[in-house]
Amino acid sequence: MVSVRGLSILAAILGVASVMPVSLCAESAGAASAIHKQVSLPRVLVLATGGTISGKADNRSAIGYDAGAVTGQQLIAGVPGVEKLARLQVEQISNIASQNMNSQIWFKLAERIRQAFANNEADAIVITHGTDTMEETAFFLDNVVGDAGPVILTGAMRPSTAISADGPANMYEAVKVAVDPQARGRGVLVVLNDEVQSARAVSKMHTTALQTFHSPNLGPAGYVDPSSVRFVAPAKPRLHLDLPADHKLPRVQIVYAHADMDAQQIDHAVQDGARGIVIAGMGDGNVSTDALAGIERATKAGVVVVRSTRVGSGFVNRDVEVDDDHYGLVASMDLNPQKARILLQLLLANKKTLAADIQKAFSAGF
Repeated sequence: MVSVRGLSILAAILGVASVMPVSLCAESAGAASAIHKQVSLPRVLVLATGGTISGKADNRSAIGYDAGAVTGQQLIAGVPGVEKLARLQVEQISNIASQNMNSQIWFKLAERIRQAFANNEADAIVITHGTDTMEETAFFLDNVVGDAGPVILTGAMRPSTAISADGPANMYEAVKVAVDPQARGRGVLVVLNDEVQSARAVSKMHTTALQTFHSPNLGPAGYVDPSSVRFVAPAKPRLHLDLPADHKLPRVQIVYAHADMDAQQIDHAVQDGARGIVIAGMGDGNVSTDALAGIERATKAGVVVVRSTRVGSGFVNRDVEVDDDHYGLVASMDLNPQKARILLQLLLANKKTLAADIQKAFSAGF
């Protein structure tokens, strides 16, 4: 049998450009094809922040776990087939339980996202995040990062070491949505449990169920499974607000309404230097007569007050049971208290202080 080296020498003598065994040619061509396919895949930057998706089970209870025990790189390594969807680069922004999420990490995420798209480092971004504050992070980012490219948040309700952990499937589908052309121009999206939700609409609605994220007022933006991505709702207009240069958000307090409510918490918020107050009101954002008197004192002191609702769904309407025009209040529309707080913080940081201007921002898209 003639060796490969012998064939090469023979080819040189005969003046033949190349002589290679058929099997080696096929193997070389296959490798080249695989390399070309990998290089042509979309680039996805994964920003890991921790949460249950990065958690490990703990024996303190049947469902106990420690969040943020697994790195983003380890998480990606446990998702079969995701490497066929995109070229992944992983960065660890933080590794915390999401109840410890804070505005400084929000600023870090927002600036890294802007940088990645401005420098053409990625075609899309996926953020792994705990579920408790995921809707708040998504909504904050949706208002400040613009439409340079798709940004997807995903997480899990079960830790990575649990039986039937949901993290790998959620991660796979988040990447699948991120690289889908239909995801462009839709702002920040949340992908879990085969559903795609918009940042403005989505809320965590159950303490432990896998299907915990819903969009009670607007419905899901779309659906995803390992074979397809289907958007069922059109993209809506969104605000684009500047990040405060000093990385500080104004103090805005949430006051929860209840039976036998007085104005003490409202008065204390003003005394503590709050520039804004969000009322998690009863029903259509209602409060007691005593609390309303406290709200009037707050607005006269220059504090912006937004009426939201503690109810899980529905819009807060203007001038129904509360005379918003008289008291100078803002109706939160579809935004729950936690999202209303974030939007008010960003508006105040962008020098929006008049109730009428703030109301326009809350009503954007409706």
